[in-house]
Amino acid sequence: MQEKVIDGKAIAAKIKDELKGDLDILAQRHVTPGLAAVLVGDNPASHIYVRNKARECRKIGIHSEVIERPAGFPQNELNALIDDLNSRPDIHGILIQSPLPKPLDELDAVLRVNPAKDVDGFHPMNMGYMLLGTPRFLPCTPYGIIKMLEHIGVDPKGKKVVVLGRGNIVGKPLAVMLMQKWAGYNATVTVCHTATADIPAETRQADILVAAMGKPRFVTGDMIKNGAVIIDVGVNRIEDCSSEKGYTLCGDVDFEGCLPKAGYITPVPGGVGPMTIAMLMYNTVHAAKSAAGIES
Repeated sequence: MQEKVIDGKAIAAKIKDELKGDLDILAQRHVTPGLAAVLVGDNPASHIYVRNKARECRKIGIHSEVIERPAGFPQNELNALIDDLNSRPDIHGILIQSPLPKPLDELDAVLRVNPAKDVDGFHPMNMGYMLLGTPRFLPCTPYGIIKMLEHIGVDPKGKKVVVLGRGNIVGKPLAVMLMQKWAGYNATVTVCHTATADIPAETRQADILVAAMGKPRFVTGDMIKNGAVIIDVGVNRIEDCSSEKGYTLCGDVDFEGCLPKAGYITPVPGGVGPMTIAMLMYNTVHAAKSAAGIES
């Protein structure tokens, strides 16, 4: 059944390899794409995620800066830091690592970022462009999911897609993207959430099911139809005394239970996660090209 498992690491590696041509073009203009990640507080998952992003950037020749500040960092100083990054010509992408600790206002910080450097695609201006079907940057995790489907030869056009979760990072933008008339999208999309009356009835109709709820192993084998493509966005820590770390990572899908029926399925870890980082790098490179006046 291994051929059913979508290798996110391998697809991400291919995308990063394809960026080398753009990096060569930029190098001819003496431009090195620059990404700055702002990390406030001591959230362990955020620290791991940002460290992985920085490492992968450096591997392919993207300049990466991680700017760390303590949990008590005030909003006015965060805003001043973002303003400074906006003004720097060597920084083409700015990432405000979510979640920000309270009482910091995350929306205020995102609004402060120059939309032309918003490589996460979360600024309301970029969200609006996406909604209108004329995107500048597409949010990294949803875009990574689309690229996964493209890699395995699954075209969402005309297919029934069910998205579990309506968050601003994955659920909402993915639903908007999939319903666009663009080639490689153009699906019929249902979004399920806490007020959905009968989630299993919806998921059993899905040709493509995307789980982004944050509920460990929520999707079970009896909730999917034969041959469905299952994309698991969830990353949950489950207490596990047998593990050296004391916990095990799992997704929002019962992987073992769904594997026999699925046409394709993503693992956790090693599925969507590497794709998110690859698309962040993709957006950063294209932001650098845009700043240099190079058409993509």
